[in-house]
Amino acid sequence: MIGYGPEDTHFVIELTYNYGVDDYKLGNDFLGITLKSSKVLENAKSLGWPVEVEDNMSYVVAPGGYKFYVIDEPQPVDKDPVVNVMLSSTNLTKSMKFWNGILGLNIYNQNESLIELGFGEDQAKLKLRDIGEPINHATAYGRIAFSVPTSDLESYQENAKNNQYKILTPFVTLDTPGKASVSVVIFADPDGHEICFVGDKEFRELSQFDPNSEKQLDKYIVKDEARKLKN
Repeated sequence: MIGYGPEDTHFVIELTYNYGVDDYKLGNDFLGITLKSSKVLENAKSLGWPVEVEDNMSYVVAPGGYKFYVIDEPQPVDKDPVVNVMLSSTNLTKSMKFWNGILGLNIYNQNESLIELGFGEDQAKLKLRDIGEPINHATAYGRIAFSVPTSDLESYQENAKNNQYKILTPFVTLDTPGKASVSVVIFADPDGHEICFVGDKEFRELSQFDPNSEKQLDKYIVKDEARKLKN
């Protein structure tokens, strides 16, 4: 889990490494993440990392092919530098009915090709863009997660079910050895994007910052490189 601050107050990205998998095929479902940080562009320049421009917006591409758009302004210190996450839509009216009407996200901006939604003014937003073609999730697809009051999970599930939306994982409580058990429901929107709602109280207990995480990551990267050399 990586981000600019604690999961309680920041949008974080979960990177999953699957041993033995050498390649993921990108689809057109995930369009990118927008950051506000001149520092990103400075870092890219100092490392010789390519910076591209699209619609007057600079962006860098991660090794897996994912785009990170960068607003060339000072990185905020009082809120999350992650501005939004952008996903594809084939029908904004249907998308809005699900995300706003069923899941309860607020609408912040809207035009004929784009909707911006979110749960809070100072939080990272979700952007849905009409791409005018079928969505291909390929094999590199993921899911987006939100924490909500645990007591509301089953009512969200019932609302989605009553309106004939897909429930990929019905309400379930997952045990985490030595840690808090968390309750989740996983939905699919009209375009097949996966959305996980997780109980907030238990999630906050599980998402505490681990000061040893970077050392652990380095340890397993070295271990995996050694495994590859043997093979």
